[in-house]
Amino acid sequence: AAGYKTGLYTSPHLLRYNERVRVAGQEASDAELVTAFARIDAARGDTSLTYFEFGTLGAMAQFIDAGVDVAILEVGLGGRLDAVNVFDADVAIVTSVDLDHQDYLGNTRELIGFEKAGIYRAGRSAVCADPAPPDSLIGHAHAIGADLRCVGRDFAAQREGGGWTFRGRQSVWRDLPLPTMAGSYQVRNAAGALAALETVRSRLPVDEAAIRRGLPAARVPGRFQRIARAPDIILDVAHNPEAARALAATLREQSVAGRTLAVVGMLADKDAAGVFEALRDVVDAWWTCTPDSPRAQDAAVLAAVLCRQIGAVPVSVQPDVNRALAEARSAAREDDRILAFGSFYTVAAVLNHAATQH
Repeated sequence: AAGYKTGLYTSPHLLRYNERVRVAGQEASDAELVTAFARIDAARGDTSLTYFEFGTLGAMAQFIDAGVDVAILEVGLGGRLDAVNVFDADVAIVTSVDLDHQDYLGNTRELIGFEKAGIYRAGRSAVCADPAPPDSLIGHAHAIGADLRCVGRDFAAQREGGGWTFRGRQSVWRDLPLPTMAGSYQVRNAAGALAALETVRSRLPVDEAAIRRGLPAARVPGRFQRIARAPDIILDVAHNPEAARALAATLREQSVAGRTLAVVGMLADKDAAGVFEALRDVVDAWWTCTPDSPRAQDAAVLAAVLCRQIGAVPVSVQPDVNRALAEARSAAREDDRILAFGSFYTVAAVLNHAATQH
């Protein structure tokens, strides 16, 4: 919105690998991706690279070729040992810290907080938008001499009427437009972004007018994405307890006259019990399914976890995502809403199916 040429690298993708690499808002073409991968392959010699390492280096090669003013790199699993962390960022943001990928990162917020803090750099700006950051994150930032800025201490977001106010170390912006993306937590996410912009304002100035244009324009597919009405069909990639709690809060904020029917498909390494606990009071009936992935949890196993966690609830077991969605649609009235969630694979299956319907 401020007129800078921006490179954006995200993961995973929903429908096409091209979604992961964007320059000035446009997805990379097949030809651009292939050219970048060929360059990486030629340069690597005998060095072995993983799928994600290939993709990360390929994305940065495209950003360099395009001459972007700013590169925004989403860090993958954890942080400290992630491929994206090979780059020394001018500003690094930890949005939140919760339990996920515990086999790799540890089973406490303190252990995971340390892994995430690994993206911070000495003498560089470090933003944390988690309202209760683990001591390990704060301790590591101080130990390496990062310029740590925490929400609630160094910057704040406050809802006021139909807008919100950002207060940072140098800036106060009042009556900002609310993010278009659903969920009250998106205001805190936006505040983290503004705190990051504030730290690099001398090199990358963004004025208030650009912020007011940019906030309502920011969207991420698969996050409380409504694709149909009467009944509403909402897609969300939430696959851990933290995301499920945020999803439950958003469902409560956006109440519905009828029932909430959930289609859920998850991977086997996720905390399904924790996800179901977060949503137990906001879902009236469930359809479990098996996503199209070798890592998927079987729909019958998922249903058993669901029943153990929240007791006697209506549950239907279906073999795949689209069969489950079709059954839920058949059961739904116009004033109901259907939530399809639990995995990127679950959301992608619905979007793929919708794209083939005319």
